[in-house]
Amino acid sequence: MDVDTRLLRYFVAVAEEGTLTRAAERLFVSQPALTKQIKQLETRLGVRLFTRSRTGMALTEPGRALAERVPGLLADWDQVLREAKSAAGRAARVLRVGFLASAANEATPRIITEFARRRPGWRADMRQATWSNPSAGLADGDVDVALLRMPFPGQDALRTAVLFTEPRWVALPTGHPLATCDLIAFDDLRDEPFVAAPPESGWWRDHWLAVDERDGHPVTIGAVTDQPDDWLSAIANGYGIAFAPASAARFYARPGVTYRPVSGISPSRVGVAWSPADDTDPVVQDFVRCCLDHGPRPGENSA
Repeated sequence: MDVDTRLLRYFVAVAEEGTLTRAAERLFVSQPALTKQIKQLETRLGVRLFTRSRTGMALTEPGRALAERVPGLLADWDQVLREAKSAAGRAARVLRVGFLASAANEATPRIITEFARRRPGWRADMRQATWSNPSAGLADGDVDVALLRMPFPGQDALRTAVLFTEPRWVALPTGHPLATCDLIAFDDLRDEPFVAAPPESGWWRDHWLAVDERDGHPVTIGAVTDQPDDWLSAIANGYGIAFAPASAARFYARPGVTYRPVSGISPSRVGVAWSPADDTDPVVQDFVRCCLDHGPRPGENSA
């Protein structure tokens, strides 16, 4: 019998959370979709896994037996996939480096150059990820190391080192009434519609919507985009505004979009991340050291 590992991951989330609502929030899926997946797993296995009630989802005896073994099976399977993908890169002397948007800004070429110097014959293969994958493929084992904006979902299960911080600014349509201000207060932006990353990006989306700094004030979503070009178009077309690192004014300048500093909001952090399994991998650790030793220079991340 073949069972999709995705169904097993959904099962584990429901078993650990105890309710469909909390599990759906953790998985960034709708509750009806999660219910359908659990029923599909029960049908394939031919057993009932949960007893449903108003208070939540209680495991049945078959459910408890499955819950005891599945997390370990999934962890082993994830490790096998990571090792297989990594082995292919090692054989070709390629280090797979995931990144989002502008990676480590102006420091990125220096990091890659230094890595090539330290590892003659090796190549850092830069792989840009969409915003719906805020770990840039690291959580799935698709890359060996990543340059990321923190926080991001799954961060606690990985190793991270902060390279630098930079202010968060706001990107506005050029015709917006606030676009001519030298400095904009965060409170003046709370009621604006925002261009947001997809919901599955979790904490990463929340960070760029400043959810934790709104004191419960709701967010209005004007558009959802998954990559920089669509994000810029949505802002220029007036669908919403968006918070962005100050460096976006350099890397993502475009007609119709104006960047302005914001007061009353915390900065953005850029870091390098890797799997704990690679703590002793000399190639990965060489890249991490390159990031730490050849990061931004004074002034590169200022406005």
